[in-house]
Amino acid sequence: KRHCERHQGKMGRVIRGQRKGKGSVFKSVTTHRKGPAKIRGLDYAERQGYIKGLVKKVMHDPGRGAPLAEVVFRNPYKYGLDKELFVAVEGVYTGQYVYCGKAAQLAVGNVMPIGKMPEGTTISSIEEKSGDRGKLAKASGTYAIIVGHSEDGKKTRLRLPSGNRKTVMSTCRAIVGIVAGGGRIDKPVLKAGNNYHKFKVKRNCWPRVRGVAMNPVEHPHGGGNHQHVGHPTTVARHAPSGQKVGLIAARRTGLIRGGLKQAKPAKEQ
Repeated sequence: KRHCERHQGKMGRVIRGQRKGKGSVFKSVTTHRKGPAKIRGLDYAERQGYIKGLVKKVMHDPGRGAPLAEVVFRNPYKYGLDKELFVAVEGVYTGQYVYCGKAAQLAVGNVMPIGKMPEGTTISSIEEKSGDRGKLAKASGTYAIIVGHSEDGKKTRLRLPSGNRKTVMSTCRAIVGIVAGGGRIDKPVLKAGNNYHKFKVKRNCWPRVRGVAMNPVEHPHGGGNHQHVGHPTTVARHAPSGQKVGLIAARRTGLIRGGLKQAKPAKEQ
């Protein structure tokens, strides 16, 4: 009986994090979006040679910081045109020809396997697995850098926008160049109305009420005569969903002090 009472004392309302999983008012707003931004599907033309496309227009996509480029290709197997939506890179313009494939040249806007690019190339819309049509470095102003290739030429090491390094297969493709729309976050928001319009076309996640500002029935951080959490904010990975707020499965907490030390080059004798 005592065990039951203890648990009944902790019961409360279904918290915001649980409600988000259900959808309803928390669904993303996709009405005016132009479509999923992907590079061409991998086919014989790209595996063996190259295929030429024409940039028809560069356009804004609601809810996305980066512009999209509509690229038209001739269908290699039947009469007709194929329209693709690429994430536009800096320097792409309407009327430009872009080339996709193994034999394409290293030029801004072209799509080619990262194994064919030299070290130090800046790339975007990178495939994580060969043929998945681009997953990494797609946000505005982002890019990855090719750090090196393996000796057998099967794997390539990348430095991602986060600073992390990742090894992917050299057959994975990417667009040469930096994603357009960079410097977007340099402009100050200035007023709440700008944030209102920004998130209106993304999803219902703004404004965000702090947990300590709520009542104890609505949030584990709520309640108390002063706004304070009252217990550690770290929470276990397998905690019940009504309890999972704060720093979930944190390996460490606090400020990250110092930076990554760069190895100094050896002095020439």
